[in-house]
Amino acid sequence: MKKGLHPENYRQVAFKDMSNEEVFITRSTINTKETIEIEGVTYPLVKLEISSSSHPFYTGKAKLVDTAGRVDKFMSRYGNRYKK
Repeated sequence: MKKGLHPENYRQVAFKDMSNEEVFITRSTINTKETIEIEGVTYPLVKLEISSSSHPFYTGKAKLVDTAGRVDKFMSRYGNRYKK
């Protein structure tokens, strides 16, 4: 491996999922302006729109999208052109 390729300044950072307010702490080099206090310790804070704790793929709660209307509309316009 090349020397000096990876950053040396990893630190504990809190990531907060804004959709369900879940917070998890991991090591990162990301720069942040906000902080959060968890159990008396202050961590840099990164706000996320979605994470594995709220993503439908990981939670198993997939949101249904109304595609039937779109498919029917497409088929009525273009679907039966080569019908004999």
